[in-house]
Amino acid sequence: MNFTSEHFKKAKTRNDLISLAKEHDISISKTLNKLKYEAELVMLQAEFVNLQKWIAKKKMRVVVLFEGRDAAGKGGSIKRFKEHLNPRTSRVVALTKPTEVEKGQWYFRRYIKVLPNPGEIVFFDRSWYNRAVVEPVMDFCTKDEYNKFIVQVPEFEHLLYEDNLIIIKFWFSISKEEQKKRFDARLSNPLKKWKFSPVDVKGQELWEKYTYYKEQMFSKTHTNFSPWIIVKTNDKKQARLESMRYVLSQFDYDGKGESKVSLLPDPNVIMRYHRSAIQIDM
Repeated sequence: MNFTSEHFKKAKTRNDLISLAKEHDISISKTLNKLKYEAELVMLQAEFVNLQKWIAKKKMRVVVLFEGRDAAGKGGSIKRFKEHLNPRTSRVVALTKPTEVEKGQWYFRRYIKVLPNPGEIVFFDRSWYNRAVVEPVMDFCTKDEYNKFIVQVPEFEHLLYEDNLIIIKFWFSISKEEQKKRFDARLSNPLKKWKFSPVDVKGQELWEKYTYYKEQMFSKTHTNFSPWIIVKTNDKKQARLESMRYVLSQFDYDGKGESKVSLLPDPNVIMRYHRSAIQIDM
């Protein structure tokens, strides 16, 4: 249970709040952590408003990719990134499965069509990297299609880099135990059942296969010009704040730091991929 507006109306002093917390079995530490999170989130979102204005002013093109296992918190993070941005110069891309026509086209074509225009920032809720992990794990692509993708994707991203399109690639890392907890929570919540799919069920069954293809992806597509950024997401709220901090830290935009919130990402939560780094979703 959390504090309600009625609780705050009744309390006149700090001791009154403590008494109410004991009476209603409310965790003070959890309440304080939640308030701290919400305060930081608002300040980071204010920074993002400044960043967006600057990107629009400079006619920059920015892409933020959110990849990771199912239930790692990609959608929730994108929601917080986008919540207060101007919809005219920001978009979320979450493509459905390709049509028969798209299946016959060059794989990257459907993604090229939705890349940002000058002055835009675009958030991809999964991206062309579907072919690196999900598709081979679930047998949605052939071995030849997978191999062709792995060879082409660094060249594709290098072309975008040379054309001054900025790409930030996040991998949201979640432990097997935490993933199962979130799957169970989705099934028990009528408002979240839509998030659960047959692919989610396979996520637990094929955990090791996902791990194999994830590591193959990192080893072959982590480059100096387009590195992978690993985010530990067992704590969803922390992951949201640190991923936002990371993006903000990559730009020297007008008004940077006006909110007085820390823009230094925590290296214990978010870091560049490195083969020797310990990951929680191995």
